[in-house]
Amino acid sequence: MRHTGVIGMAVMGKNLALNIAEHGFPVSVYNRTYEKARQAADEAGGLPVEAFDTLESFVRSLTPPRVIIMMVKAGEAVDQTIGQLLPLLEKGDVLIDGGNSYFKDTERRCLELAAAGVRFLGAGSSGGEEGARHGPAIMPGGDAAAYDIAGPMLRDISARAEGEPCCTYIGKGGSGHFVKMVHNGIEYADMQLICEAYDILKNVQGMSADEMRDVFADWNRGELNSYLIEITADILGRTDPETGAPLVDVILDAAAQKGTGKWTSREALDLGIPAPTITEAVFERYLSAMTPLRAEASKALSGPAAARALGDGFVESVRRALYASKICAYAQGFGLMVAASGAYGWELDLAGIAKIFRGGCIIRAQFLNRIVSAYGRQPALASLLLDEGFGEAVSAYQQEWRGVVAAAVQAGIPVPGMASALCYYDSLRAARLPMNLMQAQRDYFGAHTYQRVDKPGSFHTQWQR
Repeated sequence: MRHTGVIGMAVMGKNLALNIAEHGFPVSVYNRTYEKARQAADEAGGLPVEAFDTLESFVRSLTPPRVIIMMVKAGEAVDQTIGQLLPLLEKGDVLIDGGNSYFKDTERRCLELAAAGVRFLGAGSSGGEEGARHGPAIMPGGDAAAYDIAGPMLRDISARAEGEPCCTYIGKGGSGHFVKMVHNGIEYADMQLICEAYDILKNVQGMSADEMRDVFADWNRGELNSYLIEITADILGRTDPETGAPLVDVILDAAAQKGTGKWTSREALDLGIPAPTITEAVFERYLSAMTPLRAEASKALSGPAAARALGDGFVESVRRALYASKICAYAQGFGLMVAASGAYGWELDLAGIAKIFRGGCIIRAQFLNRIVSAYGRQPALASLLLDEGFGEAVSAYQQEWRGVVAAAVQAGIPVPGMASALCYYDSLRAARLPMNLMQAQRDYFGAHTYQRVDKPGSFHTQWQR
C-alpha cells in the first residue's frame, strides 16, 4: 500500500487522513501547529497515522513518487504551502489540492508545477466532515499520470454508489475543481428551493414543524429522495432543549456562504450560460444577511393579507413544484459544465460526473441515476430538459408548479428559486422571446444593428425622424 501524506489537520484534513489509514494506507500528517498533527495521530488508535513536527521530516517519511494531499484554506494558503514544499520534492512526486480552490488557480498551479517536474491534481471533494471520514465524492482533475499513481487510493477512500466508487478522473487542468464548483452551485440552488418549500408549507398551509417533518420524511421515500431532503426532515424534528420550541425556529435567518456559489454564477456570466436559479440562491443568501435592513423594511413596507390554507392537495403540489424546480437547477449546472467542457477543451464525461454525485456528496439524490441514463443515451445532450424523461416530468408537473408560485406570490412569500426556475423553463421553451424589441431599442439608441427573420445580414434603421 502506498504511503500517503496529508497536510492540514483541521476537521476535513484530519478525517480524510483517518479515512485513508482505515483503508490500509499508512499516512504521514503535518500541521503548522504540531499539536493538531499529534492529536490526529492519537485519535487514530491503532491505524497507521504518524505525525511530524517539521515539513522536512514529513516529506522524508514518504517514498517517491510521493503522494501529498493539501487540506488547507483555498487561496494564498495553498500557494504558500506549495512554495514551502517545492524545494523538498522530487520530479514525479504527486501533489493534490483537496480543498475548494478556484479552478483558474488550479489551472495556473498545474502549469507551474509541471514546469518544476511535480505532478499536480486539483481534487474537489464533497461530503463534509462525515464524508471525509467515511467516504466523500472526489473530483480529481489535472495531470493524468498523477491520477494513475494516486487514483487507486482515492477510489478506495471515496463513497460507493451501487458498488461503484464516487471518484473518477475528470479531465485536464482545473476541471476537477470546476466540477466541484458547479456541484456547490447546484447545492446552493437545491437548498434554496427546499427552504422555499418549507416557507410555503409553514406560512401558506400553516403547518407545524412536526407536521413538516412528516411531509419531508414522506417526500424522501419517493422521487425527491436525497440527502438534503433527509436532513431537512431530521432538522424539523429537533426541539431546542432551552426553550422547548422547534430548534429551527430559534436559528437566526441569516445564511452564510464561502464563495463557491458566487464563483459558479460568475462563470455562468463569463461563458454566457443562463444559471438564474443558482444565482438567485446566491443573492438570497446576501439578502438574508441584511438583517437590520430587513427588520426596518418589515415595519415600513406593507404586504398582502394573511394567506389561507389551500387544502390537502396543495402539499402534493408543493412537492411537484420542488421537483420540477430541482430539475431546472440541475439542468443549469450541467449546462454550465457542457459549455466549460467546450470552452476549456476538457471533454467532460457528464454521465461519469453524475455517477460520482450519487454518493458521499451533499447533492446526492436518487434522481441522479436518471441523469446518468440521460447522458448515457445522449452524451452531447444540450439540456437535461430536452431529455424525454425529464421533459415529460416537468411538463406533467407544470400546472401545480405554476399554482404554487402564484400562491406564494399572492401570500407575499419570496420564492426566487422556484420562480426563476419556472421562468427559465418558459424562456427555454419559447419559440420567440421579446428580445426583438430589445434589439430594436439597442439599434435605436446605439446603432448596434439587428438581424431579420426573413433574410440574412445586419441591418440598421434611422428610428428618429
